[in-house]
Amino acid sequence: MKDDQELQVIVHQGKEPNPTVQDERNSVSSSQTEVPNSNTYKRWIRVIVYTFFVISGQSVATILGRLYYDNGGNSKWLATVVQLVGFPVLLPYYLVTVKTHTTTTPHGDGKTTSPRNRILVYVVLGLLVGGDCYLYSIGLLYLPVSTFSLICASQLAFNAFFSYFINSQKLTPIILNSLLLLTISSTLLAFNNEESSSQKATKADYVKSFICTIAASAGFGLVLSLQQLAFHKVLKKQSFTEVMDMIIYVSLVASCVSLVGLFASSEWKTLSSEMENYKLGKVSYVMNLVWTAITWQVFSIGGTGLIFELSSLFSNAISVLGLPVVPILAVIIFHDKMNGLKVISMILAIWGFASYVYQHYLDDQNLKKSQGIDPPEAEESSGQSK
Repeated sequence: MKDDQELQVIVHQGKEPNPTVQDERNSVSSSQTEVPNSNTYKRWIRVIVYTFFVISGQSVATILGRLYYDNGGNSKWLATVVQLVGFPVLLPYYLVTVKTHTTTTPHGDGKTTSPRNRILVYVVLGLLVGGDCYLYSIGLLYLPVSTFSLICASQLAFNAFFSYFINSQKLTPIILNSLLLLTISSTLLAFNNEESSSQKATKADYVKSFICTIAASAGFGLVLSLQQLAFHKVLKKQSFTEVMDMIIYVSLVASCVSLVGLFASSEWKTLSSEMENYKLGKVSYVMNLVWTAITWQVFSIGGTGLIFELSSLFSNAISVLGLPVVPILAVIIFHDKMNGLKVISMILAIWGFASYVYQHYLDDQNLKKSQGIDPPEAEESSGQSK
């Protein structure tokens, strides 16, 4: 009997955890939890910064583009060039910060991308971006800036369409609702007969600009999906260097395309007289072009950064979020009329964006559940029960 009691004591002692080992395990577990939380925190700080770049860069650049046309500017190719040639301002920032962004996330089989494939990605995307920017320039020439911005909201619908086929993006009922609302929002503006305050546009000019803006929105959605595909399938890694290389080399190719168009169209011959006759003066003419170039690059950093951090569809959704800012500024600066049709279009665009954001929230919650990450409320209640 005594032997049995001693055996029970020994077994019982064997089951008791070693305090030192347990403390070490708790310390390791705590440190492992802190690292992902820290990385998540830093990641969302970057997302917030990129979001600010997208909204502010897009709004200011669009207003400056309208200001160029309103005060005597008439070169569509020059308006295209300034959307693209500002990329050299990124080089100092790139060279200074590249050493501090060394973390990479491999994709695919981990093999190094061949120079030929890398160049092919930059050339194809550069050609698409150059043509897309030219279509945007034609659209902004004859459309009121408020109408132009609201039509651009359709780019989210196009991006979702291309993401479904190119990036295997799931189209849930909420996403489909978002796309339907954005499509209706843009379609309503086709019946808007308002003319631009600076151009006595004919009906044919209005239709031409409307079609070009829709085509540009479709092209922009395609470019974003192809960028995401390039990051995950061709470049096969995620790093700060890849993001900056994507912006700089694609902008370089697109700039060459726009400069060829400027000289081939002979519009360059009229630029000197255009600057002489600019209503706000030569200095304002130059400053308008310079700041337009810079703000479009700010937009490019934000848009490409969001693709890198999340997805092309999220990047486009943030771009759409900033679109209602432009019509409001247009009413204040250019005295554009905000008629009932535009108000309804804006409400539908915001509603469509909100639907997408809600779906993204649901996806995020489902991802946390699948990874076994409890929400803060559950963790608190669990701690109290202990």
